[in-house]
Amino acid sequence: MPRPAPKTEEFDPPPRVLAVGGTDPTGGAGVTRDVATLSRLGVLSSVAVTAVTVQTSRGVSDVVVLPASVVAAQIDAAALELGFDVVKTGMLCNVDIVHALADRLERLGSSARLVLDPVLSASSGRSLLGEEGRVALLERLVPLASLVTPNLPEAALLSGSPVASPEDMGRAADFFLARGASAVLIKGGHLIDAAPNRATVVDLLRTLDGEELWLERTRRMGLPFRGTGCTLASAIAAGIAEGLTLRASVERARDVVERGMESAPLLGLAARPLGLGA
Repeated sequence: MPRPAPKTEEFDPPPRVLAVGGTDPTGGAGVTRDVATLSRLGVLSSVAVTAVTVQTSRGVSDVVVLPASVVAAQIDAAALELGFDVVKTGMLCNVDIVHALADRLERLGSSARLVLDPVLSASSGRSLLGEEGRVALLERLVPLASLVTPNLPEAALLSGSPVASPEDMGRAADFFLARGASAVLIKGGHLIDAAPNRATVVDLLRTLDGEELWLERTRRMGLPFRGTGCTLASAIAAGIAEGLTLRASVERARDVVERGMESAPLLGLAARPLGLGA
């Protein structure tokens, strides 16, 4: 008499995020920072590496870009092995990688939401995505995005208009929404470039369905910080994967960044890497 088949329990996967971007040998930014943030928040992470960089707090000295076919194969492997609820992007390098990612997101449909952090250049000024790639990002990835998270220089470069004030931030947010994004978070840290004596900076969250939230924070004096954009976008992606509302995901992510600033180690570097917080 054959034995009865063993009972199987329905598997409830944990929140999962795929981080797509470049490596940073110092761990201060890129997919290394993404994984650290996601792990800190208890979210299962996978990665698709787009480039290997040589960088420190003083700048990027070399970038080796992986073929788009290899990036695509990494995304396919992550989807097959673990799956993912959210895709968080950073450095996408070129137009071929943008198209490869967009093809896979379109195939997945609503099963994977996109948090698009449009990394266009290094803090040293080195370009990390050329004009052709920026056009493809606007045409193919922004319309798929649940959230786009540009800082002021990125918003200005993509929109083609200066972004140096809260009023400009509102216009830039509308630009991305008109391009098809479901929501946009314009990060106002660079407001101090136009107003060095400014005591506070603001971020703007605006959604396609009309929600708007201005988030004010106190300016931190002293050395700049590395990895704030990666940490913020990864923490937001974690919240979305966990089922939090977008507003709750953004507010918690900002708290994660603030705690990281508070616990940043003093290492005598040109910029301070964020700590992991409390």
